[in-house]
Amino acid sequence: MEETQTPGVAVGMLHEGAEHVACFGVTSTENPLEVTPDTLFQIGSITKTFTGTAAMRLVERGELDLDAPVRTYLPELKLSDEDVAGRVTTRHLLMHTGGWIGDYFDDFGAGDDALARMCDALAALPQLTPLGEVWSYNNAGFYLAGRVLEVITGKPYEQALHELVLEPLGLEQTFFFADDVMTRRFAVGHLRNEDGPPTVARPWGIGRAHHAAGGLASTVGDLLRYARFHMGDGGGVLKRSTLDEMQRNQLEVGSIFEFVGITWSISERTGARLIGHGGGTNGQISLFFFAPAHDFAFAVFTNHQRGNEVGFAARGPALEAIGAHEPERAAIDVDATQYLGIYESALQEVELKRDEGKLMLVVTLKGGFPNKNSPPPPSPPPIPVAFYAPDRLFATDDTPGEAEFVRAPDGTLAWFRVGGRVMARV
Repeated sequence: MEETQTPGVAVGMLHEGAEHVACFGVTSTENPLEVTPDTLFQIGSITKTFTGTAAMRLVERGELDLDAPVRTYLPELKLSDEDVAGRVTTRHLLMHTGGWIGDYFDDFGAGDDALARMCDALAALPQLTPLGEVWSYNNAGFYLAGRVLEVITGKPYEQALHELVLEPLGLEQTFFFADDVMTRRFAVGHLRNEDGPPTVARPWGIGRAHHAAGGLASTVGDLLRYARFHMGDGGGVLKRSTLDEMQRNQLEVGSIFEFVGITWSISERTGARLIGHGGGTNGQISLFFFAPAHDFAFAVFTNHQRGNEVGFAARGPALEAIGAHEPERAAIDVDATQYLGIYESALQEVELKRDEGKLMLVVTLKGGFPNKNSPPPPSPPPIPVAFYAPDRLFATDDTPGEAEFVRAPDGTLAWFRVGGRVMARV
């Protein structure tokens, strides 16, 4: 395929006050337009940090207490575990420690009631881990957090987020709705195709009920402006002390990154303290992080299912600008017998097995995104893996990411955490 027909990439870097943006490829292989700095990409779960930022504005106003039960604001909240429903707080939601299955997607229409209807449906989700004890990535928790914003402000989530965050920060190229996006240059997603060129991913949108967890589309320029805000003095929108609380190490979480803050993932193993988040929608993958001590921010937007590989490849050279480096991983000898088996989560099944003496991780996607009836996209090829520490795996090829086994208090293997989700052995 010619270069002009490849899916696109937009890269933005902020360093010591100067911004640099580079763009490649096209917005769509079916209707190719050159990717430019003003091209809108879906930023997926980076939206969660915007939801958290809006919540902290309400905290400063005295309208929200992160440690009060969510039922303070949503008295009709029902979950599968009544004890959890009574005790869960907004802090649990914003830190992914609610403990129930988090990957639930459904279409509740485009009306202002979509988020409320989604939250009513969460009562069917099984509780997996004790409240507040295990970090497991939870989209559903952010549906509830978005609904809390709606109830407190008396406005639809998108309007509340616009008034609390987008407008005061001057983010004029950041939108939720396709009606706003389609009048500008924007990227569509693409899925892997082992037999030929990538195919355009449909549908484009993820559904209004999911907006609080991953609904924004933006430009790299707007995201760098957002980074300036979170690294700066708050610009009169939030106090610096509030931003510091969001970026504080609130819980140690494992191998993908070491700590979680209020919505932020936090890592220090490169030699620099990095605060960020990734995002993935239907065929669009994004990466965003900043290092406040170095006045540095980095964003990569892609419109391909394998865009995480691009982000990972670009991340290393970017870190060199601040003297940081990805840690070297070396394989160690571990008897893998106790770990072998099939593990399952809502959206995928993962098998750790031996193949001709090598450990392989085989991921089978199950479907269910962007709505519960969506067929599975093409699964990735098997990934060769090795242990670099007890209970911790890394990919020995160029595949980004790590995985780990989580033990119960008695020392037994309780979960396999892949992609941030805890998975039970089948």
